[in-house]
Amino acid sequence: MTISATTPVQATQPPTKTWSTVPVSTVARSTVNPIRQVIERLHKLVKDHQNASGGVALSTNEPISLSIGDPTVFGNFKTHPEVNNAVRKQLDSFGANGYGPSYGLLAAREAVARHCTTPAAPLTAGDVILTSACSGALEIALMCLAEAGQNILIPRPGFSLYKMLAVARGVEVREYPLLPERNWEIDIEAFSSLVDDRTAVAVINNPSNPCGSVFTKTHLQDILAVCEARQLPVIADEIYGDMVFGTSDAAGSDDEGSHDVSGIPPKFHPLATLTATVPILTVGGLAKQWLVPGWRIGWILIHDQRNLFSNVRQGLLDLTTTLLGPNTLIQAALPDIFQNVPASFYADTTAQLAQHARLAQRLLSQIPGLQVIVPQGAMYMMVGIHIQDFTGIRDDVEFATRLILEQRVEVLPGQCFDYPNYFRIVLAPPKDKLEEACHRIAQFCAKYYQV
Repeated sequence: MTISATTPVQATQPPTKTWSTVPVSTVARSTVNPIRQVIERLHKLVKDHQNASGGVALSTNEPISLSIGDPTVFGNFKTHPEVNNAVRKQLDSFGANGYGPSYGLLAAREAVARHCTTPAAPLTAGDVILTSACSGALEIALMCLAEAGQNILIPRPGFSLYKMLAVARGVEVREYPLLPERNWEIDIEAFSSLVDDRTAVAVINNPSNPCGSVFTKTHLQDILAVCEARQLPVIADEIYGDMVFGTSDAAGSDDEGSHDVSGIPPKFHPLATLTATVPILTVGGLAKQWLVPGWRIGWILIHDQRNLFSNVRQGLLDLTTTLLGPNTLIQAALPDIFQNVPASFYADTTAQLAQHARLAQRLLSQIPGLQVIVPQGAMYMMVGIHIQDFTGIRDDVEFATRLILEQRVEVLPGQCFDYPNYFRIVLAPPKDKLEEACHRIAQFCAKYYQV
């Protein structure tokens, strides 16, 4: 019998047994966001604490979140009007509404290449792949360089996405330690000892999330020396790029007078500018420096002066076809964004962050039981907790839990970054809110600190 479009299909017999739960894939089961996991645990502890305390209400203080790495949350950090103008121009043109190449529009890739090229690490449009945010760049880069059964090196403490992306795909993660007593420099000896013949790539994050550290040129050269000796390619996560707290003139002043946060003016050195031999995939994006994290435009820069990434280049292009390219509207705006936004915009952003860093450093360093690790860049500060000095607080998660409950200040426990008994704060809130949050942290610590 021929079935036409109008012929009703006979209903099949009802199943003889009930449905079982549909299974989820191994990749999905293995995808665990440590930050979400810790925060969910933190919120559960808050609830449990309330129940155990007979339903004690949360503090009536206004909530202040120092946990979210989004500079736009409080409204004090705004992108430059020229950024909006560039997008508006493309929106009104009706010329950027269609699909583009999966690896990015040519004009956009040319603009990124012009913006990021240096004499020591030259770039052309062919060395640029556009992605859906820097997180998308990380995913594509890791998928291209590492596979199940291999291992990658990532920092500890470090951004949780590195581990999440690797573990979900059966890639072993080996964490190299950052040293707080040395402004979060990499332990070079430990870094080198983790490399074996199954190590696919090392991830180097500079400036650092969560540490706010900025590596010196000498330290970066030491890292590259290991990579050269072990023939180890690198993914350089430089999303925070030039967001460093520079000289006192750039940093402005606060109540304590004009000075650099650390006393030593740091400088950001793109890793690829320091080697002509180690192949590097640098990932970055608009999110942080241009203050538009929701726009989701990132990039991969292929630094490969010896053609060691010849197969990797094609692999990256093939992987981009799974998503069919990032937002074409924002891509089309990139040439005008890079050309028209003045240098003063970036300087003003880092100057504000420097002021906030000095303020937080001054206030938190006065609190007994806490150890402030002075940041030099990005938008974060890591603070150590001498847990043994606090009565009835077991670890950083309980510290953060009680802080939310009693003071309505939210920080991220160090366990989110595989680094217990620290917490991370974001330096983006307005100075008055940041100052109030620091005062509340001081009140909280005074309650539990034992002399």
